[in-house]
Amino acid sequence: MSIASSITGRLRLPDDPSFGRLVPKGKIYRHAGASKKLQAAFVEQVDKVVHTSILSPKTLNLPSKGAVKEIHVLTIALRTPTLKQDVLQAIDKAIPYPTLFMLSEGDKIRYVAAYKRPSEADKKKWVTSSHFESDWIPEQSQPQNLPLALDLQSLYEQLIKGLIPLKSRNGEGIDELVARVESLQLKQREAAKTATRLEKEKQFNRKVEVNSELRNLNTEIKELSR
Repeated sequence: MSIASSITGRLRLPDDPSFGRLVPKGKIYRHAGASKKLQAAFVEQVDKVVHTSILSPKTLNLPSKGAVKEIHVLTIALRTPTLKQDVLQAIDKAIPYPTLFMLSEGDKIRYVAAYKRPSEADKKKWVTSSHFESDWIPEQSQPQNLPLALDLQSLYEQLIKGLIPLKSRNGEGIDELVARVESLQLKQREAAKTATRLEKEKQFNRKVEVNSELRNLNTEIKELSR
């Protein structure tokens, strides 16, 4: 069953005067290999990207563990109410660290992150999941503490889980949870397309077949959501 994001207020981040640096768009383009079309979308939708903070052993007094040595927090000031996924993916691709984004638009914010893990084939590269996001939050909302954690790996996993609209099953690790959510998203997209096909189908026999296909998809969606 889906649940609301557990991030409901502006997160309290370490106060570090050395941060707040603007990230040049040209640098993101180069690292992400952005096409002219993607650069145009960037200019249209993104006002600026600011390197807001780094969650690290130094700033949080938490030990690093596993692949998570630090978590980079970036604020993306938007020109438009929405941000295309390929623009967000390009920014993520340009940053070879676990990241947490805060999108800012008008008087509201939302947190967005993909789950990043080192590639098994090449430890220098990162595998990035689809992005998960909180609801829009009033910018002046009650501040919220970071999740309690024993190390940065645990903190990162809790931040990602805080954005995922499903509860973890008993014994389900972060990798399994992310894989289940991505499977659920895929089935939901398939179901939406199938529902459209069903609505347009005129032939009775074919309509019965498509309706059966849709029922099966909805059964799978229900199972993945548990």
